[in-house]
Amino acid sequence: MTTDSSKDLILAIDNGTQSVRALIFDLQGNLLIKSRVPIEPYFSTAPGLAEQHPQVFWDALCRACQDLWARLEQGELPGVSKERLAGVALTSQRSTMINLDKQGQPLRPAIVWLDQRRTEGLTPLGGLWGLAFRLSGMTRTVAYLQAEAEANWIQKHQPEIWNQTHKYLFLSGYLTYRLTGQLIDSVGCQVGYVPFDYKNLRWSGRFDWKWQAVPVNKSLLPDLVPPAGILGEITKQASEETGIPAGLTMIAAASDKACEVVGSGCLEPHIGCLSYGTTATINTTHHKYIEVIPLIPPYPSAVPGAYSVETQIYRGFWMVSWFKEEFGQHEQRLAEERGVTPEVLFDELVQAVPPGSQGLVLQPYWSPGLKVPGPEARGAIIGFGDVHTRAHLYRAILEGLAYALRDGAERTSKRSGVPITELRGVGGGSQSNAAMQITADIFGLPTSRIHVYEASGLGAALVAAVGLGLHPDFPTAISSMIRLGETFNPDPQAHEIYEELYNKVYMKMYNQLRPMYEEIYQITHRE
Repeated sequence: MTTDSSKDLILAIDNGTQSVRALIFDLQGNLLIKSRVPIEPYFSTAPGLAEQHPQVFWDALCRACQDLWARLEQGELPGVSKERLAGVALTSQRSTMINLDKQGQPLRPAIVWLDQRRTEGLTPLGGLWGLAFRLSGMTRTVAYLQAEAEANWIQKHQPEIWNQTHKYLFLSGYLTYRLTGQLIDSVGCQVGYVPFDYKNLRWSGRFDWKWQAVPVNKSLLPDLVPPAGILGEITKQASEETGIPAGLTMIAAASDKACEVVGSGCLEPHIGCLSYGTTATINTTHHKYIEVIPLIPPYPSAVPGAYSVETQIYRGFWMVSWFKEEFGQHEQRLAEERGVTPEVLFDELVQAVPPGSQGLVLQPYWSPGLKVPGPEARGAIIGFGDVHTRAHLYRAILEGLAYALRDGAERTSKRSGVPITELRGVGGGSQSNAAMQITADIFGLPTSRIHVYEASGLGAALVAAVGLGLHPDFPTAISSMIRLGETFNPDPQAHEIYEELYNKVYMKMYNQLRPMYEEIYQITHRE
């Protein structure tokens, strides 16, 4: 698309859960400069609720960009200027929902993806769809989806808000609107409880059951553009607030997880992308539509027409943060005294414990699932003995997360027929050598980092480079912009221990404990 050779840099904006980052990449995938503005993930007015004012996200985006320009003007990177920008791409946290009125103003705080509200008492699907789901045993799954949909909660509890809603957007759509003035979004950002046809990568057809499960008028939803397509241009007002040049082309990227996948070079289905984030995931890219669990679709990839098959561990590396908060004060104080990051000392804590944590096995089902595990599931730790310390618990957390991710990888491989033969680690947890080595040992596969930490931002920049014609296609862009960093190879002795614990203990835990989980669920969910 672009022919001006002097325009050879990409601005990537990454609105994550903890911060907003503005990053400038060159066409070789080098991160030239970065600005990070922390944000409060959410506020809560009642147990389980997680909301944030949309203006918080926009203000952080503006500050992150303005900081970049200020540093460039001060000569921090000679020769690098915003005049060299060829385009901009946005990636953001998924499933954060915003209601806008006719003037484009938010009607209520955004419902953040961490929100746990549920809408009980909804009318089950009727008609032929209801009958079909009853016959297939999927009624409970559909009811779960209905209860989880934020739109259903707003319609039931805040009907006056819903009646004033002109557009119902993901955070990506809201930020795109603020940047371009267009009520438009990327296909690659549609991950949530909305009537989206994940197989055909468009809004659902007229007779799709999703319109009955989540009754949203189609006029409330934005127009969609495939990844690498054009969303619009930066408006004069957005330029004044962000400092991004007015008229700069904005290219559709995808959600943060999808951008992490392409940003780690996982373009082929045999390469698994492990995201060690608040929600831990394993993703593989496929051009064939695959439901690993019935009714649970693959998500849109950052590659047009492709799918990102994903298994989630909802409270994944949140467990690591929980441990540090509850049991890691000593390491945090010591790290401050030594002038090192706490992660260095936590890795030392892990190394003090042998593989397998001397029989302490953890299953990280800290939040109810949909099908695997089911909504009755609870987390479990078994095998406690008098030898166990908090170091064992910390290692067991890392091992349990890797076991769960391996389980997800095996389900995907079985369903797709394509075995995963190598792994790439991204996200905060991937900076831990201990976590990476444990993953390699449990999977029995080489596990690599990529050359930069900001995988989602790199992925967004890579998609933009293809969309702008700066690289002719995705394989070329990946070979030009992505390089592997450190690779962790499995230790044969550790893998042998993990193989037995995984198959003989971990994989049997859920079925053995499920009857008790069911009892807990029934006792605690009585009317």
